Amino acid sequence: IAVMTLTLFPIRLLLAAFMMLLAWPFALVASLGPAERAPEQPLALWRKVVDFLLKAIMRTMWFVGGFHWVTVKGRQALPTEAAILTLAPHSSYFDAIPVTMTMSSIVMKAESRDIPIWGTLIKYIRPVFVSRSDQDSRRRTVEEIKRRAQSNGKWPQIMIFPEGTCTNRTCLITFKPGAFIPGVPVQPVVLRYPNKLDTITWTWQGPGALEILWLTLCQFHNQIEIEFLPVYNPSEEEKKDPALYASNVRRVMAEALGVSVTDYTFEDCQLALAEGQLRLPADTCLLEFARLVRGLGLKPEKLEKDLNRYAESAGMKRGAKINVSEFAAYLEVPVSDPLADMFSLFDESGSGEMDPREYVVALSVVCRPAQTLDTIQLAFKASMYGSQEDGSIDEDALSSILKTALGVAELTVTDLFRAIDQEEKGRITFADFGRFAETYPDFAEEYLYPDQPPFEGCAQTPPALTPNGFCADFSPENSDAGRKPVRKKLD
Repeated sequence: IAVMTLTLFPIRLLLAAFMMLLAWPFALVASLGPAERAPEQPLALWRKVVDFLLKAIMRTMWFVGGFHWVTVKGRQALPTEAAILTLAPHSSYFDAIPVTMTMSSIVMKAESRDIPIWGTLIKYIRPVFVSRSDQDSRRRTVEEIKRRAQSNGKWPQIMIFPEGTCTNRTCLITFKPGAFIPGVPVQPVVLRYPNKLDTITWTWQGPGALEILWLTLCQFHNQIEIEFLPVYNPSEEEKKDPALYASNVRRVMAEALGVSVTDYTFEDCQLALAEGQLRLPADTCLLEFARLVRGLGLKPEKLEKDLNRYAESAGMKRGAKINVSEFAAYLEVPVSDPLADMFSLFDESGSGEMDPREYVVALSVVCRPAQTLDTIQLAFKASMYGSQEDGSIDEDALSSILKTALGVAELTVTDLFRAIDQEEKGRITFADFGRFAETYPDFAEEYLYPDQPPFEGCAQTPPALTPNGFCADFSPENSDAGRKPVRKKLD
């Protein structure tokens, strides 16, 4: 690495930058005009020339970066055969190689269009821009994908990374259904990087973007394999159920890669990595809870505004427990297997009853994982665990709140309660808790689980919502087709 840093690395970096600068004026000219207008058919001769030149320039850029050979297996389907290409696993910004080779459109963060030079190159391939924070943007994105997918080949094919985030290629996480909502045939495409030393993978932890670039350019040769699998034609059932369609395509791609699948999602990673004073421990069941919430179609981001209503309804019972039918009525959903699975998470004694207040606390954590004190304050409300007089709680109530907020079976809060209750009144208020948390911001590690590491591999917090520019979450729905065994909170 030391030798390559002083010799090959600067040369490669300069040549790659030069290639991007060389491609910029061609892309600028070719991207002029309304972005929403369909490309002319057939393409004008000058556009064909520009397309050829840009592909050649981009291929040269990857070549000087060490990707001397790109192994392509299978045949890329025509736009009339498959309007959407689903790529996985998504593990690095080097996954842009198949994009530049085919000049297919992609789904990208809206902010990417403002990146100098790169933004212009991206505009040339007529991407679909989406904003994570704008729910209307997500809906419009799905509608645009439908429009292009049903254009009978008038638009370029759309490449989509349905995992929605970068992973380390050891498995395929839950596919987001956005690519499968149009119900049209898709062509699965699998990516492999059979390098002896992995300098490609760019995830939440490990080397950052610049270090990945540096180490990769220091490798004399980098390998990539792109395999186009047969076109997947959905059944009538899959057309009606995008989540099922996504799950079945994922299974086909996992078999081709020889890896397993997992029901974890992008949102689960956000939950596990969230900033806050109550980091999730390794044995939390809140990830399972979040999966079941989505399985019921109760998207956490849409439920946040209803937290107070849920809290008031649960608080009216003052600790009285409810059965599964009452729980279904409480959530305003029918009794189903996912509901029964969720109910079992809170049925600690196996008696067929649960405390709805625990559901509210768990939901608050999932809805706003970084806002620890907001969840605690909600639980302290007189309509929840707090007393009617001053909103104070005793040690047992604090134990119940924190066990549910952390999703664990056992938790000793005696030392924490005594540290907060300095006047030894036997009860504490949220004001007492807030003052203590402000004075001792690391109270959880010290008082609750001092000997237990945080969620495995998730001690750091990502600098942004997504580590790349072209795998944004544009799905208006998010549910899981498969189910796995449920772990009770006390198991």
